[in-house]
Amino acid sequence: QVQLVESGGGLVQAGGSLRLSCAASGRSFRSYYMGWFRQAPGKERECVAHITWSGANTYYADSVKGRFTISRDNAKNTVWLQMNSLKPEDTAVYYCATGLRSTLATMRRDDDYDYWGQGTQVTVSS
Repeated sequence: QVQLVESGGGLVQAGGSLRLSCAASGRSFRSYYMGWFRQAPGKERECVAHITWSGANTYYADSVKGRFTISRDNAKNTVWLQMNSLKPEDTAVYYCATGLRSTLATMRRDDDYDYWGQGTQVTVSS
């Protein structure tokens, strides 16, 4: 049974930092992308960042570029999202996800991913 368990969310003031963690278990994740998504109230879920299995390639949404950093440790089946210079508009439920990339997939869509965590709330106060 595949499980993704996020942790590290919470309440932080604008300008502060948080580090989200996602521990994956239940199968081999070799070649799997790992992604972080977020969903704010009344908005669609969006891809914030993703990383290839090797870690050599990453993607960031324009809204977080330069502030967030995604990383992974395959030996621990763990992916992190370091979030700095947080803004109130970063407030959302953050989800980690994992999936294998098919030929045409951008890995920025929900349906590009096979497994999802339960989400962790991040609230940034002004």
